Amino acid sequence: MAPQPGVYYGPDEDETTKDLERFFIAGDFVTGTGFGIQIVLWWTCVSYLWKERRRSWKTILLVAYLSLLLAVEFIFCIVQARTVQVIYVENRNYPGGPWQYFLDTQYLAINVIFYATLFVGTFLCDLLVLWRCYIIWRASGRGMAYAVVALPIVMLVASFVMGTLWTLQSSFPGLSLYSKEPLAFGTSYYAISLGLNIVLTVLILARLLMYRRTHLAHLPPEHAKQYLSLATLIIESAALYSIFAIMFLVSYAMNKPINQVWLGFAQAAQQIATYLIIYRVANGTAWSREAIESRTFTSNTLSLRRAGASDPRKRLSPDVQFTTEFSVTQGAYESKNGLQE
Repeated sequence: MAPQPGVYYGPDEDETTKDLERFFIAGDFVTGTGFGIQIVLWWTCVSYLWKERRRSWKTILLVAYLSLLLAVEFIFCIVQARTVQVIYVENRNYPGGPWQYFLDTQYLAINVIFYATLFVGTFLCDLLVLWRCYIIWRASGRGMAYAVVALPIVMLVASFVMGTLWTLQSSFPGLSLYSKEPLAFGTSYYAISLGLNIVLTVLILARLLMYRRTHLAHLPPEHAKQYLSLATLIIESAALYSIFAIMFLVSYAMNKPINQVWLGFAQAAQQIATYLIIYRVANGTAWSREAIESRTFTSNTLSLRRAGASDPRKRLSPDVQFTTEFSVTQGAYESKNGLQE
């Protein structure tokens, strides 16, 4: 039988509820797409790291971290897909519609796992960006690095507490992600988490921009592009996540249905940003204390060498080389690639 013109076959729900259901499904699609990208990045990072597994225990630690992050995201995607199946297929005739069923059953294990994995994944990514901030600032001295990350550490602890309360409140019978108390905890949690990422992003960008302004003119093009490009600044500071997190926080605080889509983007962007940072660490192009110190040394060397071109008394020893490994041996740089001035 063909549909009759002018007859409404849609659900008997208000437009806001229908928008929530639409965007919930769209968010599930975004999550799945993001997970596919993460699998590729995970394999790439682990492949790089596994080749160096005998050189440092930190390499094994990074592999374990990446595997844990992927496992958490894998569980999140399974739970997300199962939730869509349960509310839209198995309980489509629930009084009030599928979305009402979702709100009324937050205490079920599948929904508790949904919030828990979302929270744990966010916390793990925040932890990595905090570590990167410390590493980048450590070239100024251990004391300076500790002073810089003191506030972010307090914010990370606060976000952990608020995230735990948000997860617990959202899973109580009769409550949901959009109930009054969980909404307050959730808004506070994401405000602190977003604030943490913004602070870390600003701190990392500030440090890298300082070096960019000071040393960009003195470095060879290949080194400037590798360590001081706009893409490098965005990746190292995890700015990609902050943009989507702001969109989610604003729409969630305003209780706009589209927050489900922004949540999917923010969650995927944070994971992808984390993998990109570790990818740079794995292939040796990430900023480190040694990289910053050696870049400073190299740029100063180049300045002196240019001066020495017109003044023979200022010429440097020919054993100074550009490096990608940032190791100094007897006043000379050693490089795998053997790039020489």
